[in-house]
Amino acid sequence: MNVQLVPSAAELRARLSSIRQAGVTIGLVPTMGALHAGHGRLIEQARQESGCVVVSIFVNPIQFDQKDDYARYPRALSGDLEFCDSRGAGIVFAPAVEEMYPHPQRTFVEVTGVTEHLCGRSRPGHFRGVATVVLKLFNIVQPDRAYFGEKDAQQLAVIRHMVRELNVPVTIVEAPTVREADGLALSSRNQRLSPDQRRIATQLFQALQLAEKRIAGGVSFPDQIKQEALAVLGQQPQLRVEYLEIVDPEEMQPVAHIAGPVRVAAAVWVGSTRLIDNVLCRPG
Repeated sequence: MNVQLVPSAAELRARLSSIRQAGVTIGLVPTMGALHAGHGRLIEQARQESGCVVVSIFVNPIQFDQKDDYARYPRALSGDLEFCDSRGAGIVFAPAVEEMYPHPQRTFVEVTGVTEHLCGRSRPGHFRGVATVVLKLFNIVQPDRAYFGEKDAQQLAVIRHMVRELNVPVTIVEAPTVREADGLALSSRNQRLSPDQRRIATQLFQALQLAEKRIAGGVSFPDQIKQEALAVLGQQPQLRVEYLEIVDPEEMQPVAHIAGPVRVAAAVWVGSTRLIDNVLCRPG
């Protein structure tokens, strides 16, 4: 195995210092582990564009609003290391919680406005935890580029705002959502689904596809599109809708009229598993 496992921030900085001095560009792929093909695409893109790829694997406790969700989050470091090695990552930074938070955390990063709707409404403190840990990772790794998936569109918007407004010298690279053949967006949480729940979960993408088709066809009234998409989700009684919204792609605020690109985003529960997905839509 060629990939190097580094658990210490100090050791990682020391290794990257010599790499940086040699003029090698550094790409960072932040993850919480349980890696899948979606992460693989990020790593492969980073490998094409960067001389050294660092994958961080850290299940961040301060972004979870429920302790049992944090406890149940899948962890598979040995498999993740093999996954990173097979895709050409150079370093895996896998710190312990005590490494990232050696003292009670009193300093946080909070991006307002963009976090008020969608996941921010139902998960208080979630994006504050995300922004805080991502900025810590940026400070530790000091990458030239950082890679994130479009599936977590609100998270991506939060990070873009944070980088721009705090003058963080890193380029944020967005990669398209990777899906199964039936359209289900790849997620580490998918492994929690039973076979029957896995079948039901595909209804989420079908609802988003319907919304995309209506917007491309010229429908400009968000409420009409939402009602039709919710009707698709309602065909599966076992699927509980947390939200389905049509928002501005940059600010993540609901729109009253569709006159340009919008993002249709949804979160649903299948049993005890929460799934999110979104599509970027453009009027025909």
